[in-house]
Amino acid sequence: MSQFFMNEKGDLVNEAIEGVLLSTPWHNLSRLDLGDDIRVVVRNDWDKSKVALISGGGSGHEPAHAGFVGKGMLTAAVCGDIFASPSVDAVLSAIINVTGEAGCLLIVKNYTGDRLNFGLAAEKAKNLGYKVALVMVQDDIALPENPQPRGIAGTALIHKIAGYAAEQGEPLEQVQALAQRAIEATATIGLAFATCHVPGEARDERVKPGQSELGMGIHGEPGVTTLETQNSREIVAIMTEKLAKTLPEQKKALLLVN
Repeated sequence: MSQFFMNEKGDLVNEAIEGVLLSTPWHNLSRLDLGDDIRVVVRNDWDKSKVALISGGGSGHEPAHAGFVGKGMLTAAVCGDIFASPSVDAVLSAIINVTGEAGCLLIVKNYTGDRLNFGLAAEKAKNLGYKVALVMVQDDIALPENPQPRGIAGTALIHKIAGYAAEQGEPLEQVQALAQRAIEATATIGLAFATCHVPGEARDERVKPGQSELGMGIHGEPGVTTLETQNSREIVAIMTEKLAKTLPEQKKALLLVN
């Protein structure tokens, strides 16, 4: 029995994007007409004299990524299949369609497929004469020994901070520098009571009733430890202690609760 409210699995991503376009209250979003397999949501009120911001990744993480397209945030979102990175061609199509002389910044989450495909698209775009920069979000602190920290919820803050700079007309170098500074100052820790799963596939039942997993990845990747509790006060105390260690002394912090 399905746990998903959907029509057909094969149409799920395209229909979800169609729903976003129809429901936006400002009627400021469009999808590039490049076929069913290239899914790029763009601002249709975009001013190419400003730096464009492009992000994206696998679908199934709503409201990311199409939900962050709009004034003061992303110019375009490139949507892959569920939990699968968009293709190089899809990212390149986004760059070509929204980038003017001011250039574009790619905001990429630190996953192998995203790094590879966005990186290759950036190089192809540069060879075509486009001005492209890239930043890599890696805000996950749950696995302290991980040489490749994952990009997770903090990515939304990077969209917002870089988006503000771009909206003010800052040059690409400044927008990239501000985004990188924000990335280095962002720390995220996650927790889940159960794994997520792809429609039509069985859920991994490794988290038992009454337990929670600290640091589970957004695709269900294993976290750092299993906690024998689902008590909110106990869990928040553990997470807050770990996050507090990343804060500079006497500095204010912005808290995002997702």
